[in-house]
Amino acid sequence: MKTDDFEKFGQMLVSVGELYSKSMSEMTIGLYFNALKEFDLLAVRQAFDRYVKNPDSGQFMPKPADLIRMMQGTSLDASMAAWAKVDKAVRQVGTYASVVFDDPLIHRAIADIGGWVKLGTKTDDDWPFVARDFQNLYKGYAHRNDTPEYDPVMLGITDLHNGSEGYGRQEPKLIGNAQAAQQVMIGGTTTRLEVQTLGQVLQKQLN
Repeated sequence: MKTDDFEKFGQMLVSVGELYSKSMSEMTIGLYFNALKEFDLLAVRQAFDRYVKNPDSGQFMPKPADLIRMMQGTSLDASMAAWAKVDKAVRQVGTYASVVFDDPLIHRAIADIGGWVKLGTKTDDDWPFVARDFQNLYKGYAHRNDTPEYDPVMLGITDLHNGSEGYGRQEPKLIGNAQAAQQVMIGGTTTRLEVQTLGQVLQKQLN
């Protein structure tokens, strides 16, 4: 997390504290923040969400160590859950549409394996290998606890075509938690695909 995330983090921690009838002083919030600052804010939020739903330990206010253990110990589960979102989006939404996932690491891992459009060209025989490559990349980023640069929108074929012809683009489909997906879109860097023509993108992604 960055210093600018402190206010959002504090609001989140205060809300969690209210669930457990615990008041959070500014000093306590600072201690939590310093202990967790190496993690991405979205990852911390997801850890809080998972913790409060845990029937075994969720009845107690989480300590920083509880959240760290949850984030570091579940990278395999997280990569599988992330791939499940990608798999569902490809099958139900399709790569003609532009999409925004609720996890920036999904965007980066998709880009690293060739891009959103290229996923639509894969066969059923290819799919297990694509899943393996995606999950390995995702786990690598998750272990480093550092969010790399990523495209704010996974552009689909329709919007790539419209962009190359000078037409406007449609609103992307938000995949997963809509609010988190909006934050992913805001936090992304200018997509590298925007400066390329549809033909260039397709040639690059289909090779």
